[in-house]
Amino acid sequence: MTYSAFLIKYSEIGIKGKNRYVFEEALCARINENLSRVAEGFKVEREQGRIFLSCPEEFDYDRTVRELKKIFGVWAICPVKVIPDNDFEVIKKNVGDYVAEVYGDKEITFKVEARRADKRYPIESPQICSDMGAYLLERFPNLKVDVREPQVRIHVEIRNNAYVFSEIIPGPGGMPVGANGRAMLLLSGGIDSPVAGYMIAKRGVTVDAVYFHAPPYTSERALQKVIDLAQIISAYTGPIRLHVVNFTDIQLDIIEKCPRDELTIIMRRYMMRLAEHFARECGSLGLVTGESIGQVASQTMQSLNCTNAVCKMPVFRPLIAFDKDDIIAISEKIGSYETSVLPFEDCCTIFVAKHPVTKPEIAQIEKSETLLSEKIDEMVQTALDTREVIHIK
Repeated sequence: MTYSAFLIKYSEIGIKGKNRYVFEEALCARINENLSRVAEGFKVEREQGRIFLSCPEEFDYDRTVRELKKIFGVWAICPVKVIPDNDFEVIKKNVGDYVAEVYGDKEITFKVEARRADKRYPIESPQICSDMGAYLLERFPNLKVDVREPQVRIHVEIRNNAYVFSEIIPGPGGMPVGANGRAMLLLSGGIDSPVAGYMIAKRGVTVDAVYFHAPPYTSERALQKVIDLAQIISAYTGPIRLHVVNFTDIQLDIIEKCPRDELTIIMRRYMMRLAEHFARECGSLGLVTGESIGQVASQTMQSLNCTNAVCKMPVFRPLIAFDKDDIIAISEKIGSYETSVLPFEDCCTIFVAKHPVTKPEIAQIEKSETLLSEKIDEMVQTALDTREVIHIK
């Protein structure tokens, strides 16, 4: 079967009230953006609880579906046969032609499911199902009706046009990116933070990112690994502005002056300060990290409380209650896992204490930070001034 159109179903958007059009328009914008990489000539229209996508004469079907499956807000992708005539006899014949082309003489059980979106249409949905089912049984002796567990569900939707489809390809769900503000992701080279970026984008949040580089202790290959991870998740999040910050001087001062078991917590606090600066500069409303309670010493409740204490804007942690296996499963699904496990360490892993503190107290950490050199503020300003911005598309 050669398709020239899709019905795009959404789920959560459908429960929105008078502002539903805002989310629908954001979804249409994302569809247009993604499919512009496939071909020119796609046409996206809103239609009563659905998005209708008509395709150009020449397009790559498989690539189109792959791109649609990366768009948050898409609950299902339905390749459809368009029936431009709403006369029921014409609809029946076209549905029969569709069944003949897709299923041929296969012996299958089926059920007709009709949706009469145009309530002016003279035949109600139950009658459409009954009459269509009778027509198909008469035309195809190899078919049998099973209303409970059919092998095939033949969907007929009557709108401005009529549509028939039987294949429903799952989409990622969620909310369209751009519908719920902007946030700054602290992106490392590990498994967790790319997944956190994916998860927050699934709730409609536009993502920028910041990476803390520590040359010569972290290599250019470590930086390239993070750029590659940003590229992978940008397929779902849309374009990302990646802020690369030279963290070496700050990190060395912390290592030299502060208690060894508190290094990671103090480094994280300075990272959060810097990330918050860039977040405000970019119009972000919060920070995003890949932390999960208890996964490592710097992610206990007490440790997270200490890092939160330096932030004035909210810190979102989409993976906060996830097991590591859950996070790995998502990273494999989105294609970031193989890159995340490449052996190029980031600045958080190369100076880890042998016995890091697991229950730090804010007052003690603040006291330890007073041991830092008088030039720490100057180092922070230099890090801010010398950051590099890489535009990931």
